Amino acid sequence: MAEFEFDGDKAKESFQKIVKNIRLIVVVVVVLAAVISTFFQVGAEEVGVVTRLGAYNRTLESGLNFKIPFVESVTKVPVERQQKQEFGFRTTSAGVQSTFSKRGAEGESLMLTGDLNLADVEWVVQYRIDNPYNFLFKVRNPEETLRDISESGMRQIVGDRTVNEVLTVGRAEIAGKLKVLIQEISNDYELGIRVEQVVLQDVTPPEPVRGAFNAVNEAQQEKETLINQAKSEYNKVIPKARGQAEETIQKAEGYATERVNNSEGEVARFNELYTEYIKAPGVTKTRIYLETMQEVVPKLGDKIITDEKGGNVLPLLNMATQSGKKINQ
Repeated sequence: MAEFEFDGDKAKESFQKIVKNIRLIVVVVVVLAAVISTFFQVGAEEVGVVTRLGAYNRTLESGLNFKIPFVESVTKVPVERQQKQEFGFRTTSAGVQSTFSKRGAEGESLMLTGDLNLADVEWVVQYRIDNPYNFLFKVRNPEETLRDISESGMRQIVGDRTVNEVLTVGRAEIAGKLKVLIQEISNDYELGIRVEQVVLQDVTPPEPVRGAFNAVNEAQQEKETLINQAKSEYNKVIPKARGQAEETIQKAEGYATERVNNSEGEVARFNELYTEYIKAPGVTKTRIYLETMQEVVPKLGDKIITDEKGGNVLPLLNMATQSGKKINQ
């Protein structure tokens, strides 16, 4: 019996030693955990938002920092990293030749246009977190909220345009307006997000009508080609015709000016002759007659001029015949 009591005391002593060691181990573990959790590293592109008992306390910059263990907690927010959200597709692998998939995202990109047609619009929203406090505490799920804002804004903008605008000339305008709209709503909700860019990746007709739409698009392109060819021919022919018409008009105007000047010269000459004629009618008549005969007679050739009765021969013209003989007066 005494031996049994001795063994019981020994076991009790051993148990107390074990409990004491466990307590020491627990204390050491707690101290180590407190020390480890006191110091932490914030990355170069991050800030650390510290909460004390669940309430916001301070924001820490990148580098080695510390906090009160078990009382304060830190959330790292990547404020310098550009993030993106994809709509209508998902990137399955990124690299030199990235691959994409539409599985599970078809409903995001199917849009109803203003002329009641459908368009498959894929886009990307690139953003940064510019206010960590608002991002963490103002909205419960800011990234999901941003997705909802982006999709709602795209449907609103596409719904105000025709399908041709969405598929062709209106893409840049749609991206710009969506960026402004997302930023305005994000500011109203205090999301703490700055939208940097909206990129329309691919805008196509829905798969069931893509073939018909492509045929119509090809016909329109052919129409534009023919119109451009016609304009090219027009630009070749019409300016040339206008130049020829202008040349003809200038020639006609020059001819008219020449005729008028000649006529005015002849009138002036006639007026001068008339003035001289008034002064001495007989002399003027004789002079004009002789000048005219001097001009006309050499052009008559082998002709003989007689008087009215034909009785007398007037050897006035070409006194020599073709044989070289002379005609006596």
